[in-house]
Amino acid sequence: MNLYEHTIIARQDTSPSEIKQLTEKYSKIVEKNEGEIVKTENWGLLNLSYLIKKNRKGSYIHFKIKGKGNVVEELEKNEALDKRLLRYLTVRVKKFDLETNYFSKKENIEKKEESKS
Repeated sequence: MNLYEHTIIARQDTSPSEIKQLTEKYSKIVEKNEGEIVKTENWGLLNLSYLIKKNRKGSYIHFKIKGKGNVVEELEKNEALDKRLLRYLTVRVKKFDLETNYFSKKENIEKKEESKS
């Protein structure tokens, strides 16, 4: 089984309920193709580095997936047709970092560091 980190960027005008629908839709596609979602993170609405299809911001959803190559092929085939998405990216990794949450609020990160001390 290969390990993948997969991120999708939805349009900025996508509602929270639509974000949830997108997450469920792509989770089902992974499971249908004998893959496993290890973790799903909703990073929220973030600024884009440059305009993409006239959007300055995008809603980011990040998946950590275990599966074979056909899982990624099927995901990307469906995402290419989805008008609500701006971009998607899949990266194959050697192991998952399940500890760090890179897009949490700074206050939460500081509290975690204090508790470790």
